[in-house]
Amino acid sequence: MSIEFWGVYVLTVFLASIIPGPSMILALTHGVKYGAKRAIATALGNSAASFLQAVVSIAGLGALLAASETAFMMVKYAGAAYLVWLGIGVLMSGDFTFDEDSVDAAKSTSNLKLFLQGFWVAAGNPKAIVFFSALFPQFISSGQASIQHFAMLLTLLTIIAFGCMMIYACGGAKIKEVIKGTAVCRYINKVLGTAFVGLGVSLACSRR
Repeated sequence: MSIEFWGVYVLTVFLASIIPGPSMILALTHGVKYGAKRAIATALGNSAASFLQAVVSIAGLGALLAASETAFMMVKYAGAAYLVWLGIGVLMSGDFTFDEDSVDAAKSTSNLKLFLQGFWVAAGNPKAIVFFSALFPQFISSGQASIQHFAMLLTLLTIIAFGCMMIYACGGAKIKEVIKGTAVCRYINKVLGTAFVGLGVSLACSRR
């Protein structure tokens, strides 16, 4: 494959991934609360889910999901409920602070929990599988249907998903440094929690 071919693929996946959505808002949130280094676990969880969704799409199950109203709606509502649950949890956690208790609470949050949150937020979005099902045929022809070609598509997609998550996580860490010690901290959890609830409701109410 030519450099131009892979350049178009990378740009397409990057633009689709970098658009603000539930996963990116989660990365931003974890960047603010735990720092960019801890948010690596979140990005890995998201990347793992994206990889599995891409595999499902390439295997042809994405077309089945796109055709099955019941399966699509079940995944969509489960994902929406999880986003709302996350948002309520953030809203109920009180004001965002940098005191010793908050720091200790952040440290006590396991990387596994961050990984699973990243994974389930991504996995709960059935539109990703539908998108991949529409994306991959544009970059696969009968003469390119090889294990090596599929592996390259999946590898690049996973790397890009991880990179986009870390861009948001690093942005969150920078925001944390800017707002530290200011009155803005009082509204961070309210804004982020409301954003998650809003995204969940939006996902549940959206059409296919």
